[in-house]
Amino acid sequence: MKQRTIETERVVIIGAGLAALYAAINLAPRPVVLISPETLGQGASSAWAQGGIAASLGEGDAPSKHAHDTEIAGAGTVDPIVAAFVTAAAPEHVRHLTALGTPFDRSDGNYSLGLEAAHSHPRIAKVMGDQAGRAVMATLVEKVLQTPSIQVLTDTLASGLEVEDGRVTGVYIERASEPSTVPVLLRGSAHLLAGGGSAGLYAITTNPPRIRGHVIGMAARAGAVIGDPEFVQFHPTAIDAGIDPAPLATEALRGEGAILVNERGERFMEGIHPDKELAPRDIVARAIFSQSQQGLRPMLDTRKALGEKVLTQFPAVAEACRKAGIDPVAEPIPVNAAAHYHMGGVAADTSGRTSLEGLWVAGEVASTGLHGANRLASNGLLEALVIASSAAEDMGRTLGIPGNDIEDVSVSFEEGGALADQSAVAELRRLMTDHVGVVRNAEGLKAALRKIDDLNRETAPSDAFSNMIATATLIAAAALQREESRGGHYRSDFPAPEPELAKRTMMTLDEALAIRRTAVEEKEPAT
Repeated sequence: MKQRTIETERVVIIGAGLAALYAAINLAPRPVVLISPETLGQGASSAWAQGGIAASLGEGDAPSKHAHDTEIAGAGTVDPIVAAFVTAAAPEHVRHLTALGTPFDRSDGNYSLGLEAAHSHPRIAKVMGDQAGRAVMATLVEKVLQTPSIQVLTDTLASGLEVEDGRVTGVYIERASEPSTVPVLLRGSAHLLAGGGSAGLYAITTNPPRIRGHVIGMAARAGAVIGDPEFVQFHPTAIDAGIDPAPLATEALRGEGAILVNERGERFMEGIHPDKELAPRDIVARAIFSQSQQGLRPMLDTRKALGEKVLTQFPAVAEACRKAGIDPVAEPIPVNAAAHYHMGGVAADTSGRTSLEGLWVAGEVASTGLHGANRLASNGLLEALVIASSAAEDMGRTLGIPGNDIEDVSVSFEEGGALADQSAVAELRRLMTDHVGVVRNAEGLKAALRKIDDLNRETAPSDAFSNMIATATLIAAAALQREESRGGHYRSDFPAPEPELAKRTMMTLDEALAIRRTAVEEKEPAT
């Protein structure tokens, strides 16, 4: 069956989360086409973000203080130039979203700013406590639908990139819903990847079902350099109710005074870090993981700090608890550490440019050096806004003045192709949680690489699964290579940080595959 090719002068944006929508809006009136698997506003991690957007909007705060906190949380591998760039731009983007209609919490005309872990000042712009992601997405979706230059292709997903002489010249797209279809090659004037991160590669995750490393994987398979793949952030307080994905008990609850206890009623963070529940996320996540491993069921207790106010101030948490049969007013909320955010991604500069000409990235798929080894709370949505805007500006400069009357992309799909084997996907997710999770060691990482290799050889090929395998390989290989503990990356066999390793990882898929082959070729560990 002959593969079809579609040529367009539109910028092709892969994804439909905050970064994708904001880039499309900032590119206007330049024509773009958004590749979205679901209806706009659904299925994107951005809409699930509960904390808010970090910005130095309060009295006594400043971008330099925000940048300093970012660098401290990032455990020595944050790029200070990137941190200064993003934090300086933060206030203007919150104000821009406000002008577009986002109903941030206000008091006497000022932003009501929340405090979250590792921030030295209250600087989290919130909406109804825990509704920021949903509200910002609703604002941007409305603006996108009102913008004539933006075309949206729903029920469509990207599965690979076309590369010629180191330049990305097109993207392969398929129908998102079943049955599977033959890929269609869509060639645009430029291509922006904004399709989310990789935390859904883990069996315990807070991410929407489609966020499983697909976009990083397709860029890696095309030859892009990947930055910091080993640094995965595990959110300490996912609600432990056997739900996939796990609902999130936002960090803002701890900012309001909620405490962590175990089933014995012990407040276990008191002896671990001076900031207790507001310690950096990696420290809290490991403490919760340790309690779980000891069978002491960790829980988040909001009763004294919030009482019945938790129902109105944090409606998303209240609804998640209701569905799980938990009454947060009367009982503590069981929690567990869950894969939440990937600090790693496609290596990019502050304009979203990657190592491949013609390819830009923004949002969680990008690795700009802002987050380092451990993302500062509520810097995720912020980075998506700033880099998406910067990438749009850079693409506009690169492409020049667009032509007039650029036609919409018209695409139809023919049945065929291959779907990912869901049993293999489930097995991949389990091994990532078991061996490449909150606590890692060489034996487990090598075992993971061997099993990833087995799955790659034994599973019927599909682009979707190949993308997931590529990203999982990069995470595990980089974690094996980094023989120290730093930020979200914790090695039980190398528990201390090594000063000479306080630098970012840059790795290609070929380099990661070489590490995987070495693990496969080694003899199995003695039992």
